[in-house]
Amino acid sequence: MLELLKYDFFQNALISTLLIGISCGLVGTYIVAKRMVFISGGITHASFGGLGLSYYLGLSPMLGATAFSALGILFLSDSKKLKEDSLIGIFWSAGMAIGILFIYLTPGYAPNLMSYLFGNILTVTREQIILSVVLCLGIILFFARFYRPLFYIAFDKEYSRTHHVHVNRIDIAITLIIALCIVLSLKLAGIILVISYLTIPQAIAGIFYKNFKQQLLASALVSTAG
Repeated sequence: MLELLKYDFFQNALISTLLIGISCGLVGTYIVAKRMVFISGGITHASFGGLGLSYYLGLSPMLGATAFSALGILFLSDSKKLKEDSLIGIFWSAGMAIGILFIYLTPGYAPNLMSYLFGNILTVTREQIILSVVLCLGIILFFARFYRPLFYIAFDKEYSRTHHVHVNRIDIAITLIIALCIVLSLKLAGIILVISYLTIPQAIAGIFYKNFKQQLLASALVSTAG
């Protein structure tokens, strides 16, 4: 086992797993507390639409997936015209369909869809490691700086407004962070299994701890160990 550490691809896989584990452990705790699990699941699958559209337009797939994810979360969180579960189903199916359509419309070589659906941890690059480091440090600093406002918003957004918390700004920031977590996790777990990063460690931590701060730390540890 230790002999594998001398290979770059194994080092990249190990480092990225640790970094994404910490990031998703922290962000997932907020998602579970705010009852956004199914929204995140729908957006994870909808991000495939952003991937496909980016390939078709010749843009960065990660950029397209992040934009799709962030816009989807904001729309699903604030929409009042349709029921939330209906919107999730629409985004889920439409995102996958759009992604497949544009990937096959793209001239030339079509990327392997399985690598996005199920991930391939051994293909993680140094660039993705750097992005994961930046994201992980950014999330740690963000949660440390805005812990109390995040706590208020996660459990009662209206209460947060009465205490003069900048709800809209923090909502936009955490939405972007969730989107980046989803996109950077695609390489590890794939679209189908990314939701497990954002829910299973948090569910385990919630069994043993009721304090929000303790859940954050425990979720990060469980996610990293898993």
